[in-house]
Amino acid sequence: MMAIMVRRSTMVRPARETLRTRLWNSHLDLLVPRFHTPSVYFYRRPVEIAAMEGFFDGERMWQALAEALITFYPMAGRLARDKEGRVEIDCNGEGVLFVEADAPDSTIADYGDFAPTMELSRLIPAIDYTQEISSFPLVVLQVTYFKCGAVSLGVGTQHHVADGMSGLHFINSWSDLCRGAKIAVMPFIDRTLIRARDPPTPCHPHVEYHPSPALLPSITQDLSYKATSSGTTVDIFKLTSSDIGRLRSQLPKGDDISRFSTYTMLSAHVWRCVSRARGLPSEQPTKLYCAIDGRKRLNPPLPEGFLGNVLFTATPILEAGCCAASSSIPRCLSQLSPLSSEQDRTLGRNTHTPHRGGTSFALFSRSDTHMLHPFSSALSASLLSLLRCKIYIHIARG
Repeated sequence: MMAIMVRRSTMVRPARETLRTRLWNSHLDLLVPRFHTPSVYFYRRPVEIAAMEGFFDGERMWQALAEALITFYPMAGRLARDKEGRVEIDCNGEGVLFVEADAPDSTIADYGDFAPTMELSRLIPAIDYTQEISSFPLVVLQVTYFKCGAVSLGVGTQHHVADGMSGLHFINSWSDLCRGAKIAVMPFIDRTLIRARDPPTPCHPHVEYHPSPALLPSITQDLSYKATSSGTTVDIFKLTSSDIGRLRSQLPKGDDISRFSTYTMLSAHVWRCVSRARGLPSEQPTKLYCAIDGRKRLNPPLPEGFLGNVLFTATPILEAGCCAASSSIPRCLSQLSPLSSEQDRTLGRNTHTPHRGGTSFALFSRSDTHMLHPFSSALSASLLSLLRCKIYIHIARG
């Protein structure tokens, strides 16, 4: 185990008094798993002498963080419950955790291809979830300095507070202040814009919120044995542009391949590979969950800088045999390609959130286990693209 020694651990509060309020959470904020979304960013020390001065200077980062929390004040709050037990955000200014640490015997090369491991998780402050939900900070940060001069920034953001886009909006705004610039895009803090309609008026069945397909009786016992006899392995697969080209070559001649995005092509490929690996009967239905950012798809679009969760899902369903076949890419694409445009039309009609009601929400949040454990169902898979989630390379350089 690599040695990591903490220099300083501080609860950073907003630099001045902020609004004290309770921030209401939409259903989209509550449907996400109740945990801190983890991410780790690595930075090599610059070779230029001028750039080395102030490279990830802890004091400057601390001060900029306190300034950022004035504008992003919900990040400095805590989870709470209203009178009905619904989770909300208590904007009380208690602060975020900022840790500075050293890894004196390690270099970033020790982390290999950066696949998620227990060693990698030690670069993010741990959270004790055994206490009340108001006991832990909503954002935890750790800057770790390696002997090679490189630095890592570990981030944990409580998912009820922000999805990936909003979380990185906060990190990039902190970066703006670290570099002496102004915040580029101010956060929009009003989640009532996506308050569900009352009474609910769905335009069509929302299969994305239905439970995963049921196991066929013939394979229930076999899958139960497989689940207990083997663990889950995390790995990273690197696909080149040539690999994508080979996938596109499997489409029928004359088909307009330009209408399929790289993400759609990879989704079809992953769906096929997962179906093959699971060895399901050909008639067993499988379900693929594809996350879709609704910020610009809603009608009207949400304001720029909207702070919260705006993730919807497109969910094609196809029999395992069709997915696993060697010629399955076109068939999988036929299920995937209409989904994005259909989701656009659905979100445009449903201003805004398509689900409503405490009972139905409670049933969904308990039944659809893929939201909490994406590998817990042998019949579903979840896909998420982070290509649009950008972070500054020079987060703490002068």
